[in-house]
Amino acid sequence: MTVFLPRTAVLTGVVAVAAAFALSACTTGPDASTGGEKNAATATTAEAFGGINALATAAKQEGTLHAIALPRDWANYGALIDGFKKKYGIKVEVENPSGASQDEISAVTSRTGQDNAPDVLDLGSSFAQSAAQDGLLAPYMAAGFADIPDVQRDSIGRWANDYGGYISFGCNAKRVHICPTSFKDLLQPQYKGQVALNGNPTKSGSAFGAVYAAALANGGSFEDIQPGVDFFAKLKKSGNFTSVESTPATVEKGKTPISIDWDYLNAGYTNEFKSKGLDWTVAVPSDGKFAQYYSQAINKDAPHPAAARLWQEYLYSPEGQNLRLKGYARPALMTAMKKAGRLDETAAAKLPKVSGTPSFPTETQQSNAKVVIAQSWGDAASG
Repeated sequence: MTVFLPRTAVLTGVVAVAAAFALSACTTGPDASTGGEKNAATATTAEAFGGINALATAAKQEGTLHAIALPRDWANYGALIDGFKKKYGIKVEVENPSGASQDEISAVTSRTGQDNAPDVLDLGSSFAQSAAQDGLLAPYMAAGFADIPDVQRDSIGRWANDYGGYISFGCNAKRVHICPTSFKDLLQPQYKGQVALNGNPTKSGSAFGAVYAAALANGGSFEDIQPGVDFFAKLKKSGNFTSVESTPATVEKGKTPISIDWDYLNAGYTNEFKSKGLDWTVAVPSDGKFAQYYSQAINKDAPHPAAARLWQEYLYSPEGQNLRLKGYARPALMTAMKKAGRLDETAAAKLPKVSGTPSFPTETQQSNAKVVIAQSWGDAASG
């Protein structure tokens, strides 16, 4: 990915907050998972709990990590889950792997205090910010937190970006004569019934990003996502946009030969589809470059709080971040790891090429965009 340079950071406030939380974590009563004096549910760093080894011991006593909406073929989650299990001997349960960000949040709010509530969340950034505002997330700063650019993390660690990419067009070149390279191309009559999203933008971070990208391609901005909604309404009216949500299975069956999705997902499908006789090409649209990250967060009422925090440590470790890279996702710590000589350069060289430096919508801009989507997407998608 284009190198992300952190803004000049004044970390005094972050350190002070972390210290306050760490102090409170050290003065809590006995914790059932450790038999000691420190409570994993209030620890905001591994150090506040006694170090990574103490955290790992407590997590092993809990024995399980409960996650939701983590497909094995999404940003290399299969390798990450297997690596975590192998390293720490902790069972990882993944519920509803094909779920969306809103499904994760709904599971948290509907299962407060229940043993089957999610421990950890992988959310589109706008959904992570909303969850933090609603008081659903626990502050926690994994190792490397300070090296994540300021704009990609919450100041007190309720969420932090982990991996990301660009909205792209995946295209089955054996079914589509000329694959599109711009949003303008998608309106051509030759693509009738062929263009799909990976989900609904009111629930899915990738689909939300697709609408934002379409807005940028059609005179909109981070302040104005409506042109993106209007574009998909026009695409639907033309007959080119299908309501079938794109998955590897729908691509294989020929139902969604053009899929608008994150580039790391589309790129990751290339080898898989090749073995099945599909010629899958990937292009970042020339007229609508939109980059976004997915954020990690911990349910404040996680039933396995130590395992939840250990999972964060693993994801943000060099091992975890390089596994993201091997799945064509751009890790949030990519710049810091490259500087430290810990980046997998071979994997980095395989990323889809993109020119220019990406910018990101602010929390307020994303919140406002979500309101617009919620109010207008139904009519746009119905045609």
